Amino acid sequence: MKPQYQIPIQECGEPLVPIPLEQFAVESPHPYEKLGAPYGDISPYFLRQTVLAALIEAQTQLQQQHPDWRIQIFDAYRPVAVQQFMVDHTFAEVVQTQNIKLETLSDKQQQDIWQQVYQLWAQPSYNPMTPPPHSTGAAVDVTLVDATGAPLDMGSPIDELSPRSHPEYYINQPDKPYDGYRQLLRDVMCSAGFHRHLEEWWHFSLGDQMWTWLYNQENPTQKRKARYGRF
Repeated sequence: MKPQYQIPIQECGEPLVPIPLEQFAVESPHPYEKLGAPYGDISPYFLRQTVLAALIEAQTQLQQQHPDWRIQIFDAYRPVAVQQFMVDHTFAEVVQTQNIKLETLSDKQQQDIWQQVYQLWAQPSYNPMTPPPHSTGAAVDVTLVDATGAPLDMGSPIDELSPRSHPEYYINQPDKPYDGYRQLLRDVMCSAGFHRHLEEWWHFSLGDQMWTWLYNQENPTQKRKARYGRF
């Protein structure tokens, strides 16, 4: 079990609210909807009310430094059914990339692939004590776009299953802009109260179990409970 799932949840009951998409850059249609993810009538572009306010503040901080740049929202609220779909989709992608047939996989090979998948994706748990972060409405995947609306090159795409996804992968490569862009994204998001995922440069949260675990690591005398459970 990942350490953040040891954090107790004291659900605050705050609603999910729609993200004002005209204020941000977005990819349309949504990347997972294009793959066939089962959102039904639920929009992925929702967040908890306080989380949305913090995201708007993060963009304000960004535009104080770069007036015409914007935060691009890749993904926000994700029902558990969509989490399951994306986990299965990623497993199939790994199998295809390795050029092996699913029906010939040994138990050991399947376990190894699932281990790779769960390095990136949270397990699609319906247990109220271990919700996937995006299923709480308190996590958001973001990047930056410049004044022309073009996404900045962060050195790897969102959701890439590779070491390049680690936030500090390029820290010792000053000849490339990637680390600087990643740190700018981190700085504006964290200035608004978010914490960044330790292994994903694009994933930020506020008030969920991961955020609370990171907060408690930094403030061991001020232990908190998570505010947001599965919505």
